Amino acid sequence: MATDLDRLTQSLARNLKRWRGERHLTLDALAARSGVSRGMIIQIEQARTNPSVGTTVKLADALGVSITTLLDQEQSSRVHIVPKDQTVRMWSTEAGSHTTLLVGAQGRGPVELWDWRIAPGDASDSDPHPPGTLELITVTAGELGLVVDGEEFTLPAGTSATFEASVPHTYRNDGGVPVEMTMAVAVPPAH
Repeated sequence: MATDLDRLTQSLARNLKRWRGERHLTLDALAARSGVSRGMIIQIEQARTNPSVGTTVKLADALGVSITTLLDQEQSSRVHIVPKDQTVRMWSTEAGSHTTLLVGAQGRGPVELWDWRIAPGDASDSDPHPPGTLELITVTAGELGLVVDGEEFTLPAGTSATFEASVPHTYRNDGGVPVEMTMAVAVPPAH
């Protein structure tokens, strides 16, 4: 029986090949555009590896599609419903921190909705996304430490924020209770 990880690896392999073809990108062109090695792209397309979240994000950004589009089965209906057991856990730590991609869409550019939980002492660093990428967050529990391009912010529960995510950014929990937040990400269309 196929595991969730097996299905995820197969979907990513199929969708990466499809979108690379639709964008008319060679392996070398996608590697140059994404910063992911040609060898790694080949392994992903052959479903021989399950890449890190960072690698998956770089590939999605380079193709101008949402992570959901890269990971999901084909979407043909006007309404795409994602049951809780089909959401995608993208990052987790032994302390109990995690991010879950709830749903995504491919409109003028990719749009994604995320559920985050960050355990005390944990942090998640993100490389810059393409220019024009917006992240919107609302903290529902705990106190989030947000660092955007070296500038630090403290967001207690009930606080919302938005910023252009084309610079390095970090989400962290310096407190004693878990941070819970919801994030929306809007990526501009690929040119």
